[in-house]
Amino acid sequence: MFNSTRKCIDMNSTEYKSHGIPDEFQPVDREKKIIPACNRRDVLKAALLCGAGICVLGPHRIVTTLRGNTQDVKVEASFYEKLPNRKIKCQICPKECVIDDRERGYCGVRENSDGIYYTLVHSKPCSIAPDPIEKKPFFHFLPGTLAFSTATVGCNMDCKYCQNWQISQMRPEQSRNYYITPEKMVELAIEYNCPSIAYTYSEPVIFYEYMLDIAKVGQKQGVRNVMISNGYILPKPMEELLPYLDAVKIDLKAYTEKFYKEICDGELKPVLDAIKQIHKDGTWLEIVYLVVPTLNDSETELRELSAWLFNEIGADVPVHFSRFHPQYKLKNLPSTPVKTLQMAADIASDTGMKFVYIGNVAGDKRESTYCPECGKILIHRVGYTIYQNNIKNGKCNACETPIPGVWSK
Repeated sequence: MFNSTRKCIDMNSTEYKSHGIPDEFQPVDREKKIIPACNRRDVLKAALLCGAGICVLGPHRIVTTLRGNTQDVKVEASFYEKLPNRKIKCQICPKECVIDDRERGYCGVRENSDGIYYTLVHSKPCSIAPDPIEKKPFFHFLPGTLAFSTATVGCNMDCKYCQNWQISQMRPEQSRNYYITPEKMVELAIEYNCPSIAYTYSEPVIFYEYMLDIAKVGQKQGVRNVMISNGYILPKPMEELLPYLDAVKIDLKAYTEKFYKEICDGELKPVLDAIKQIHKDGTWLEIVYLVVPTLNDSETELRELSAWLFNEIGADVPVHFSRFHPQYKLKNLPSTPVKTLQMAADIASDTGMKFVYIGNVAGDKRESTYCPECGKILIHRVGYTIYQNNIKNGKCNACETPIPGVWSK
């Protein structure tokens, strides 16, 4: 049985030591675990940890520049097109920002410098925590284990109800960031007994290069990689990333373009395309739909959503209907009534989806996993706690029906 109440550790907060990260994470000397990329002396210490020079894994170009008494480490971004007059076109997400020299894209963490596009957050996470995998939520992926969770600042959407807006809407200069190489991130995951690394809290697409470099190291070391994403990514970057991912959870915000445009500053179609691409690749996939009162909770929309899921990705993909709570820019609405969540779950189940869950309602029976054949409870959950796991060798231990998911390390 596993129980945890750890939350995302914002390194800008003085409280972060109280969430399970011990004192050795303090940036003091070369024996410590994490070095802040905030001044010249500390960057030199980080270089010593890597052996020699400033080490960043992967094929990306690395540039260091001095600004007053600080040293910034920049890595050349992937997926962009050079345009005349030192402009560039970003090709990582559907926004496809066209960016002048010395300007940044929508996400605020990618910058055009003399016609070369750089990511400003490679090896600079602002938040880390060993989290229960159920918090992501993944219910069919290594249940009861910890995921070493990390994020940088930035996002390619601006959801009016974002629960982590303090980091998703930040810029690198506004946050307290730490210098953690991909190798060091994997070492920490192993040290804290986390069989997987989760890219989460903000939007992993905007720290794509860092995520990919960590995932490559993790794969070689036997550490799984899971992405918790809004799915707002173009097909080519997704294609190159998928071989290094073991699972993806997509937050499907709504099933209308209107909601995406007005509430998230995004688009629906690219997200649906990404979901289909992930499923076709065979990477384990779970879907979360945050049910927001009056905005995406109509019976008509829920039926259309459920029909799309059933027809496009099939009955075996888990779907989580989660409860909304007012926050950030959307405080004028009430929390989602539980009966609305039950209606959404019933619609999805009636459509044919086999594994339908209700989230953010501790104690609801639909937090648990049931065998679609005999009805036996397979995984009994309350919150992030697992009280029973009756899946043996990927099957129901009563009727031996195969249960889709990733059940063993």
